[in-house]
Amino acid sequence: MRYRTLGDGNTSFDVSTLCLGTMNMGTLTDEETSFAILDRYLEAGGTFLDTANNYSFWAGGNGRDSEDLIARWLVSRGVRDQVRIATKLGAAKKDPALPLSNTPPTNFQGLAAETVAREAYESLRHLGVDRLDVLYGHVDDLDTPLAETVGAFGKLQAEGVVGISGISNVALWRVVEAREEALRQGVAPYGVVQEQLSYLYPTPDPDRHNWASPELLDYARSTGSDERPPLAVTAYSPLLQGAMVRDDKELWEGYGHPTSLERRRVLHEVARQVGATPNQVALAWLLGGPVPVVPVIGPSTVAQLDELLGAADLDLDPEVRDRLDAV
Repeated sequence: MRYRTLGDGNTSFDVSTLCLGTMNMGTLTDEETSFAILDRYLEAGGTFLDTANNYSFWAGGNGRDSEDLIARWLVSRGVRDQVRIATKLGAAKKDPALPLSNTPPTNFQGLAAETVAREAYESLRHLGVDRLDVLYGHVDDLDTPLAETVGAFGKLQAEGVVGISGISNVALWRVVEAREEALRQGVAPYGVVQEQLSYLYPTPDPDRHNWASPELLDYARSTGSDERPPLAVTAYSPLLQGAMVRDDKELWEGYGHPTSLERRRVLHEVARQVGATPNQVALAWLLGGPVPVVPVIGPSTVAQLDELLGAADLDLDPEVRDRLDAV
């Protein structure tokens, strides 16, 4: 396993370059299997866990099943000091009786100061920890003044409740403005952004704000100075939930265009050429890019995890990357 440093200009710590997503743990993935995956990940040198306060209510859970399972695992193994935990708030249901939607009215709980504080402390309780290493706003909230949200995250960091704050599913201009607002308030800025990113690209859509665009990656590359504190990018669903390796699985909406199909074909050719699996090559492509990102992987079995762990130390030769990028 390899490692990289996350930081925001005030706080920094190292995490493994493969982050373990735990979304289905405690619901679709039973506890015995989940514990086995977590054990194997830790054994392999993994140190970065990703969860949220609404995982996975859509699978019959209560929304905090993943956090609760991680808490039980931490206690049973006694390994709290060996891992960094990221959780999220803001996308759980505001009204439990109403459905969620990605279009208004969304029914997201939002990122008002009161909500941020309440949900952060609830995550502490469910995870059984006294500090959240990373806390994301799960979905941007345009109805709450940005200064209020930034101040709420900054207050939690000043209190020692949160190590590094972050934001997910957000437009680039909001990331930049939020970080500038943090500097104006004298609080720690967002140090991590989590977006969807994979070797396959979606078709252009001006309303798509959940994708790590080239502009976001370029902005992240420009950070790391006193005037512009570090910003890391983590990528969820980097393997499109298996759709890049399974022809029988339909690509997500917006991804099933000719270029994606050709990139998937070349991905498989390159994998055979380098003696790796397509999943490993797709992850290595993200890990070794001009702007390295931290992929959030979500295996549902130990065997799947073992395959994905093979990407951590896979370096793609320049000519291989050129072939992948040329499609």
